[in-house]
Amino acid sequence: MTITQTIEVPASHRLIIDVPREVPAGPVILTFTPASEQMSADDDCPMCAKYRDPKTGWLIPNAETAAAIREGRAMMRGEIPARLFNSLDEMWDDLMRDDPDD
Repeated sequence: MTITQTIEVPASHRLIIDVPREVPAGPVILTFTPASEQMSADDDCPMCAKYRDPKTGWLIPNAETAAAIREGRAMMRGEIPARLFNSLDEMWDDLMRDDPDD
């Protein structure tokens, strides 16, 4: 899970961070990357600009992506069972099977 938000760092360089409940408790890695002055929602290519929320500037996911996000959140809440694997090979084998319910 990756959460990205552009913020203004105050002169004091002190930030208070409220973490969304979807982020599991435990160790996390915070990455700070200075935004270049050229970066702006207004600089998007015309194709990307039409998918931005005019109020927030955030990209709006398409229906398939939004459904996948809802499914993942339901798995994190325990509402639907999640598939767990012991290795990357085991996961890959499961993905390559023709039967999605196998």
